[in-house]
Amino acid sequence: MKKWYPWLIAIALTAALLAGGVLLTRSGEEEASAYKTTPIRRGDLVEAISATGTVEPEDLIDIGAQVAGRIVEFGTDTRGAQIDYGSEVKKGMLLARIDDSVYKAQAEQAGAALKSAEANLARARADLLQLQAKKDQAMNDWERAKKLGPSDALSKTAYEGYRSAALVAEAAVQSGRAAIRQAEAGIVQARADLNRARENLGYCTIPSPVDGVVIDRRVNIGQTVVASLNAPSLFLLAKDLRHVQVWVAVNEADIGNIKPGQRAFFTVDAYPNEEFSGTVRKIRLNASMTQNVVTYTVEVATDNKDGRLLPYLTANMRFETARKDGVLVVPNQALKWSPPSEKQDAAGSAPAADGAGRGKPAERKGGVNPEKGRIWIVEGERLEPLEVETGISNGIETAVSGPGVREGLAVVTGTQAPSEKGKKASTNPFVPQIPRGGRR
Repeated sequence: MKKWYPWLIAIALTAALLAGGVLLTRSGEEEASAYKTTPIRRGDLVEAISATGTVEPEDLIDIGAQVAGRIVEFGTDTRGAQIDYGSEVKKGMLLARIDDSVYKAQAEQAGAALKSAEANLARARADLLQLQAKKDQAMNDWERAKKLGPSDALSKTAYEGYRSAALVAEAAVQSGRAAIRQAEAGIVQARADLNRARENLGYCTIPSPVDGVVIDRRVNIGQTVVASLNAPSLFLLAKDLRHVQVWVAVNEADIGNIKPGQRAFFTVDAYPNEEFSGTVRKIRLNASMTQNVVTYTVEVATDNKDGRLLPYLTANMRFETARKDGVLVVPNQALKWSPPSEKQDAAGSAPAADGAGRGKPAERKGGVNPEKGRIWIVEGERLEPLEVETGISNGIETAVSGPGVREGLAVVTGTQAPSEKGKKASTNPFVPQIPRGGRR
């Protein structure tokens, strides 16, 4: 008997270990059989479209230079400081001045040319008077010659001489009148040159066209600007920052749900805990394509009386497309989850305590209507499906209705994973346990 005693002990220990393993496995199965549930709640639900945009001034004016030259001076803002980024200015205040020495010389030259043209006109008019007097005399002589005719008193040669003198005098008068017209045209040209020179001289002084704020200063004192076909940009001026707009890029799939006058809400990273509101002003029709994605720019007007919304802040926009108050809602996970097909019976139910919920989700037979959904509830030890009508969704929760749907009803959203506590509670009873709660 003593010879078999060690073998009996070994067999007993093996049996005990196997029994512990069974307990461990069964405990794990019981732990895995638990489901995550959440109650159906009643609340307000908003369906929205999310997009990203940029805060832009309503009226943005690009102030350029119409003449070339060197920047010699900046003006002062309303506070008396030199014009710079963020300077507030009033209409007519000096922004910058370009060196005008060349344009002053051109204006003086054009003024002198005008005086010369005026003198030429006066000379041409005086010449015309002389030519007209000569013509009158020649015509009188020719009239007398015609009365006498070629005769003994007036030779034929003299007769022809009077006739030729009258014709030459007439031609001289016509030439004098042409000279006057030319002189008058010279005056018009000289005045145009003078006006252009004076305008160029005036362009050397660049005033603010409106009341506004300098968003960007693109030149420095001493810098030379060159005006050609395109006027060089000197300043970027926002007319009124008390009213700004957000330019939002909306995907073509969502643009049909955006309408002028629609309310919109957005946040900016500068104030992450504060939400701003605005109204859709217009939808621009010139769509853009980036990587085969078509987007439309939506303008959202918003108030900025406190001036906190700075230009070019990134805005996270939310357009409300639908809203339901006091509806029953469930998490979207509840509509997506289903038990494993191999655990379901013909009625579409599954045992609740045999490890259901693990494995591949079940396929919905016959295809569920897009406006219908299915949720699962625990009835005793079984899972039961509940067909529901689905409504609007905010991407996290969905409105549901239908027979059997009530507030507080627990719906399954997933399978409960085994907890660490459960694992430790199901250890082999033959293994010594570490005392808990500290030393006694």
